Amino acid sequence: MSASTSPFAAPPALLPLAHIECRVGAVVGLGAAAYGERRYVPLTGGTVTGPELQGEIVAGGVDWQIQRADGVLDIAAQYVIRTPDGGLVEVRSTGMRHGPPEVMQRLARGEPVGADEYWFRTAVRFDTGAPAWLHLNKVLAIASGRREAQLVVLDFWRVA
Repeated sequence: MSASTSPFAAPPALLPLAHIECRVGAVVGLGAAAYGERRYVPLTGGTVTGPELQGEIVAGGVDWQIQRADGVLDIAAQYVIRTPDGGLVEVRSTGMRHGPPEVMQRLARGEPVGADEYWFRTAVRFDTGAPAWLHLNKVLAIASGRREAQLVVLDFWRVA
């Protein structure tokens, strides 16, 4: 089937939105639950730079996780960004991280692992009442991430 006869429209463009470096605390395990090992990671602060969003991550966010039996880590993070003008933007990010077992074990031990050695993606939504940032309430973004021992690094891309 040629491109002109494809039933699919052209894919939406992805536009650079922000680069995030989020400091994280130690993983807190809650034990085995119905769908896997339940745990959370405290988000303790960080920086947000980029063409469409800047600021700092407010300490107090949480990354809830489920370590599934198939090796996939389900992620549901919720945190707040304080913009340079004092606006507060809630971020809700859901996704997953997975890779070969030996790579995931190295990550769990806090060893350096290249982002190209595993898959880490999330879908991101925003919520704010800050007048200068209301447009974010209409944005859907995806993030590509990497995990370091005490840091999560994310690149946010706005879906056009």
